[in-house]
Amino acid sequence: MMSLPFYQRHHEHYDRAYRHKALSSTVSQYQKETKSRSAVYAQGSAAYARGSSAYRHSSAGFSLDSSAAYSHGSSAYDLESAAYSYGSAAYDRSAAHSKRSAAYSLDSEALSTSSAAYSHASESINKLAAAYRLGSEAYSLGLKNSNLMIEDQSYKMSPKAKRAKQSLISEDKENEALDYSVPIFTGREVNLSGITDTEEERIKESAAYVAKRNLFATGEGVSVKKVAKTTSEEEHHEKKSRKVAIRESAERVAMKKTLEETQAFHKKLNQDKLLHAPEFIIEPRSHTIWEKENVRFNCSVAGWPEPRVTWYKNNVPIDVQAHPGKYIIQSRYGLHSLEITECEFDDTAQYHASAMNVKGEVSVYASLVVKRYKGEIDASLLHARNLSLSPFAVTPHGYASRFEISFVDKFDVAFGREGETMSLGCTVVINPDIKRFKPDIEWYRNGVLITPSKWVQMQWSGERASLTLTHANKEDEGLYTLRVAMGEYYEEYSGYVFVRDADAEIPGAPGAPLDVQCLDANKDYVIVSWKQPAVDGGNPILGYFIDRCEVGTSHWTQCNENPVKFARFPVTGLIEGRSYIFRVRAVNKAGVSLPSRVSEPVAALDPADRARLRSHPSAPWTGQIIVTEEEPAEGVVPGPPTDLQVIEATKNYVVLSWKPPGQRGHEGIMYFVEKCVAGTEEWQRVNTEIPVKSPRFAVFDLSEGKSYCFRVRCCNSAGIGEPSEATGATVVDDKLDIPKAPGHIMPTRNTDTSVVVTWTEPPDAKELVGYYIESSVEGSGRWEPCNNNPVKGTRFICHGLSNGEKYIFRVRAVNAAGLSEFSQESEPIEVKAAIGGGLLPGVCPELSGKAAGLTDCTTSWEGMHEASQPIFDTDALLKCNAKLNRETLPSSCGKLGITGDSNTSEMVKDAVTSAPQKVAAKQASKSRPKDLLTVEKVTKNKDTAAPSPPYDIVVLESVRDSMVLGWKQPEAIGGTEITGYYVNYREVIDGVPGKWKEANIKAVTERAYRIQNLKENMVYQFQVAAANLAGVGAPSKPSKPFKCEEWTIAVPGPPHDVKCTEVRKDSLVLLWKEPIYSGRSPIVGYYVDMKETEAKEEHWRSVNEKPLQKKFLKIGGLTQGVSYVFRVRATNQAGVGKPSDVTDAVLAETRPGTKEVVVDVDDNGVISLNFECDQMSPDSKFIWSKNYEPIQDDPRLNIDTKGGKSKLSFKDLGEDDLAIYSCIVTDTDGVSSSYTIDEEEMKRLLALSHERQFPTVPLISELAVEILEKGEVRFWLQAEKLSGNAKANFVFNDKEIFDGEKYKMKVDKNTGLVEMIMDKLEEKDEGTYTFQLQDGKATNQSSLVLIGDVFKKLRDEADFQRKEWHRKQGPHFVDKLGWEVTDECNVLLKCKVANIKKETHIVWYKDDREIMVDEEHDFKDGVCTLLISEFSKKDAGTYEVILKDDRGKDTSELKLKDTAFADLMNEVCRKIALSATDLKIQSTAEGIRLYSYVTYYVEDLRVGWVHNDTQIKFTDRMRTGVTGEQIWLQINEPTPQDKGRYTMELFDGSTTHKKAVDLSGQAFDEAFAEFQRLKQAAIAEKNRARVLGGLPDVVTIQEGKALNLSCTVWGDPTPEVSWLKNEKSFVSDANCILKFESGKNVSFSISTVSTQDSGKYSIVVKNKYGTETSDVTETTMASLHTSLSRPSLLHVLSQKGACDACVRAD
Repeated sequence: MMSLPFYQRHHEHYDRAYRHKALSSTVSQYQKETKSRSAVYAQGSAAYARGSSAYRHSSAGFSLDSSAAYSHGSSAYDLESAAYSYGSAAYDRSAAHSKRSAAYSLDSEALSTSSAAYSHASESINKLAAAYRLGSEAYSLGLKNSNLMIEDQSYKMSPKAKRAKQSLISEDKENEALDYSVPIFTGREVNLSGITDTEEERIKESAAYVAKRNLFATGEGVSVKKVAKTTSEEEHHEKKSRKVAIRESAERVAMKKTLEETQAFHKKLNQDKLLHAPEFIIEPRSHTIWEKENVRFNCSVAGWPEPRVTWYKNNVPIDVQAHPGKYIIQSRYGLHSLEITECEFDDTAQYHASAMNVKGEVSVYASLVVKRYKGEIDASLLHARNLSLSPFAVTPHGYASRFEISFVDKFDVAFGREGETMSLGCTVVINPDIKRFKPDIEWYRNGVLITPSKWVQMQWSGERASLTLTHANKEDEGLYTLRVAMGEYYEEYSGYVFVRDADAEIPGAPGAPLDVQCLDANKDYVIVSWKQPAVDGGNPILGYFIDRCEVGTSHWTQCNENPVKFARFPVTGLIEGRSYIFRVRAVNKAGVSLPSRVSEPVAALDPADRARLRSHPSAPWTGQIIVTEEEPAEGVVPGPPTDLQVIEATKNYVVLSWKPPGQRGHEGIMYFVEKCVAGTEEWQRVNTEIPVKSPRFAVFDLSEGKSYCFRVRCCNSAGIGEPSEATGATVVDDKLDIPKAPGHIMPTRNTDTSVVVTWTEPPDAKELVGYYIESSVEGSGRWEPCNNNPVKGTRFICHGLSNGEKYIFRVRAVNAAGLSEFSQESEPIEVKAAIGGGLLPGVCPELSGKAAGLTDCTTSWEGMHEASQPIFDTDALLKCNAKLNRETLPSSCGKLGITGDSNTSEMVKDAVTSAPQKVAAKQASKSRPKDLLTVEKVTKNKDTAAPSPPYDIVVLESVRDSMVLGWKQPEAIGGTEITGYYVNYREVIDGVPGKWKEANIKAVTERAYRIQNLKENMVYQFQVAAANLAGVGAPSKPSKPFKCEEWTIAVPGPPHDVKCTEVRKDSLVLLWKEPIYSGRSPIVGYYVDMKETEAKEEHWRSVNEKPLQKKFLKIGGLTQGVSYVFRVRATNQAGVGKPSDVTDAVLAETRPGTKEVVVDVDDNGVISLNFECDQMSPDSKFIWSKNYEPIQDDPRLNIDTKGGKSKLSFKDLGEDDLAIYSCIVTDTDGVSSSYTIDEEEMKRLLALSHERQFPTVPLISELAVEILEKGEVRFWLQAEKLSGNAKANFVFNDKEIFDGEKYKMKVDKNTGLVEMIMDKLEEKDEGTYTFQLQDGKATNQSSLVLIGDVFKKLRDEADFQRKEWHRKQGPHFVDKLGWEVTDECNVLLKCKVANIKKETHIVWYKDDREIMVDEEHDFKDGVCTLLISEFSKKDAGTYEVILKDDRGKDTSELKLKDTAFADLMNEVCRKIALSATDLKIQSTAEGIRLYSYVTYYVEDLRVGWVHNDTQIKFTDRMRTGVTGEQIWLQINEPTPQDKGRYTMELFDGSTTHKKAVDLSGQAFDEAFAEFQRLKQAAIAEKNRARVLGGLPDVVTIQEGKALNLSCTVWGDPTPEVSWLKNEKSFVSDANCILKFESGKNVSFSISTVSTQDSGKYSIVVKNKYGTETSDVTETTMASLHTSLSRPSLLHVLSQKGACDACVRAD
């Protein structure tokens, strides 16, 4: 027989030594008791008081004198000693740890003293250990099924004793379990081996370590209380202090030793010092092979303790022994493998490996597909493919048996719309069928187990499993899996459910958001998250509105004024202790969507309080939880909060989180949040008026793109504490980006109506929620969503497509930031079945979300899947029961009836049940017949007559010797009420009826009666006669024959006495009584069916999809003027029973004169319900009911009837009075009405009652404050209306103030405006202001608190406004002094002024020095300007302008320093850069120059040059500079490498401006040629022969004198020198001496000057580069006179190219 670990039975696993929750709770309770008692023993220990944790755990039960303490408390220690050791928790978990208890003890000496008590333990410890060691019934993993078995035993077959009783064999002995054997299902013994002793020990050690670690880490079990000591005790303590100190020292040594042993044990147990769950490092991969080949699956797993790995095939463990040689399983060094030899076609399956240890379980999956060669397919396998796998499995009988679980009449892919009711169902056939062994039925959605709720209802009839979505929402969309488990084996079947958006109320509005959840709830704060809808209505979604509603009310409040785009939103301002629900609406250009499904309720509580309340739940009807705080013992200013951080930041808000301070006192604390712009220290309080209670806060109204820092302060009654450390700079922007579009969209064929679409995840995607897929018929241009709930993964099956059509698909990703762009459209694909009929079952496990894969999920969808109630047919049921060898339904029952497809009708609040017969007497003080809740039909003839015969006799229950009959009352009651009924019966033998016999002598008042002493298996007929005051009416016609036999059907019998009341044109109320026969299990609800009277039987439809718990129902949605009939069916755990008799036809109409129950609240606040009837007869009475149960002596109600009016008054309306109150009038034609008081209505009525008793003056606005223009402070409020007698009192700090010099008060009774104006706020005005209103009996008041920062801010604003008003009385600045840069790159300072006149002067200053302005300013257009040309650093400073005249003056200052100056210079540089001309090329003798002109140049303008995208490094050959307004780049001695594109970059401080020129090709060649030419010309000019200087132009000298002239010449090579006189050459002689020395010095001398020497002398210098001539004119005079006139040599050279001199003789 196959063996399994005990912790894998039924796929339920347990950590912490795998104990059951019931056992865990018992142990936990025991430990709590030991903790509470341990503090008592701690009071006498000084060591304990000094904080020795070891002494607290080990010797808390011992005093200083251990023997005396033991004698007085040994019995208590016997019960609790196990709790004082570290091993106690482990001992609670497993008695096997007794061997290690000494290691876990913290005081071995103390425990050795009481070893006997510890070894024997207490009786409770022994029982607890034995329960764990031997395995209690609660520990059984089959507990759930055992509970079901016990319920089956408790089912009653009949209320009478004369019926067969089923007996169950006692199985107590079989339920005993040894070691770790677990009783499964029916409790039969199942011995499974599969876990070794070594592994058991390891598991126990691990569990012991976990318990020990928890105790050691948390100090569990330690409780400290302060003990008041008397003076004598303190003296005694002082005397023994040395003894105590010695004892403490010894204990510390013992504790240190124990800790060292504990650490050694930890190290031995786990080298990593941390238990961790299994984790697959390498996962097995899927394989596709041919038959007869071998395959191996490999995986590796890590975890501590070492995980145990089990291999499964299609979720069934693989038994190697059952298939010798087929499977080979190996495990070596963490590497695990499964080898399958000679694979066959049947080996095609899904395999998975499951690894488990004490920390949990994890599984990995792989598929195997075995291909068969063509021509070798076994046709029988194709048929078997749709059948369940039938391996051998452990059964409740303890032996291997073959189960076959098959699904018949399966649900298919279903499509629905929001708000509709949808049902899924399967008929399950299990072979063999074992009595009292029921399968486990579980439903999963996307792999998550579904539990019953108000949205989901599940039923199991014994043959058919059904799941009903009572109100479908998009959250319900997904893959639904039905799992049927028998013992260790189970089978699954899956189908997808699609839910489309409901029709929008506004055309073009988007679909509703979905999956609204509440996160991070705290005292006054919660984060609401949701998913975006797939349908946007044709317009982009602009954002979302979040609404909240307090639990217990129906008033929704919008949380945000502006739509938010991010799919998370922090909601603040919640009231602590109250519970809320939330919903979300999307909005686009067309309008607002329908609201989403509401979230689960969330309480505004501290998380610690919420956890505590979960362990001790409290649920008042209001949804409020009262939170109280202790009175503070003393005022302690709280310290700063810690660990402040930004946990979320978007464009709209920033969420802060912090931890409360350690220093906080005994009272609660609240918080103030402050912010400042990053880089400044200007802190502003965010929540100025109301401090927050939660350590979370959302900061709104931040500037997008700016950086902020935040800090938090604590406050209490003692004051406001120091701030926390500030956060780092946080930029207000979305941290989460919208994902990019998915890629590689690939559709593949699946079935005739579905296509598999795959895609790839978008790059860099963060926090993906899922994907939306859309499809479109090729060429149509119309896109339809394939899913309305985002799917995870990158694969999806799109259902509901048209066969033969070609479709294209696209996908987009979703996260909290929004929806991505659509992906590229896929290639078109024709919808038709793939080869082989679609996906193999189990090949794609991700579609089901579980390991089992899909079973028959590829069936084609044909039409909409319709939800319906279970259909029962007696013949089919009998056949099925015969097949399953079950007890049969008696033939006399006929058919149970058929219900068709259910269309949901409007179901109003729970209504209607039957009424006892005593009601009329108690309400009307007159004896009345019984059974008056059904409204009698009154005959037109007012004379009294006997009633007509009853009709429609049915059998409500049948046992061996009795039968219960039911019938309908007569159509004509004879003008008076029916007093009773008489029943007759007769035997029918072989179709021949016998004589009538009386069943009752005394009339029965109920329309149901049990006839006793009948013969078993005899056929009977019955007749009934009604009686009233006029006599007994004619008997009914004989009923059809009924056979008296024991009913053994599991389902309940039919309800009876079904009747209609409160008939209106579109609704009525249906009442009924519960069945006499309830079946084998209690009745759990009722289904109501209806149809039109003339409709056929197949048109019956169910009104409600969810079973009703009450016996009344208000049915809406009727069509006026149409006749209807109704019936009711009861249901229990076995299924739905036989329907009741059909009601009489009811016409949907509101009869003339119909009146309704009216609620009224009188002036005294008394709440009452009033009903009036004008159709009463003399015998008519008012009958009041509560939830359709007659009201009898209710102390909370008072009924007063006078004439045709009846009043039901509430003495103290409260929660107990929530109900439907109905009133009928007897002896009328159906006069009745009802009124529902629910929580919301009760609150409204109570508020109205309070208002009537204590009226208030309604206010339009509460007390508010504002600052007027002159700095006056105005307090005001406005009432809705005030009468002429209204008056107002004004109170400041509990003292009334009056109209006077300081306060100006006014009450406008016409507008309801009450105001008070103060001229000025002073420090003494800080406090609380209250306006009290009184208008007759009505009063009201409103207060405003102005203290602290709020008052300071208000006073500062008032002072500012006052100064501003005075300033504006004279000339003043409207716009302060600012600057702008003109297009000419000049700086213009300007300001705007107002209230000026002719005499107004304006004066400019720079750095307190007046700037002289040439022109008087004319104030044209009210603008004053100052122009600063060529602005530079020298112009930095503080500029001030003063505006003044005889009325006053105003000043404006502009600081152009530091940052401000830098900003201005950046703008100047930008303008200069924009003025730059295009680059031009200029050739020079040195090289090539590139240049550009700007308006003017400043040093702040940074210039850079780029050559071919490479920054130029400047050298002597390549240099840049600025000459005037020219910016140039000089390239000396250019080469071909200097060709290319040159860019001049001008950086103005923030932007780079570029000018470029291309120096290549012809441009370079021309520039280079010009450079060569200029270079040669420069060389020639440099080396040519020339006269450098020394000769005058004109020489005048006296005759006889000597003349000496000299000059310097230069040339390379050395020039040749010659002289000319009067243009003729001459040479040196005795009088005239010419010299040329050193190649550069030339001299000319005449020893004796005569008139003959006058003339023009020229010196000529010459070399190969050129010739130059210099002239000297000599004039000889008779007298001594010398005149020299020499123009500039440079001038001469530039004008003539020579130096000329003229000598004249006069």
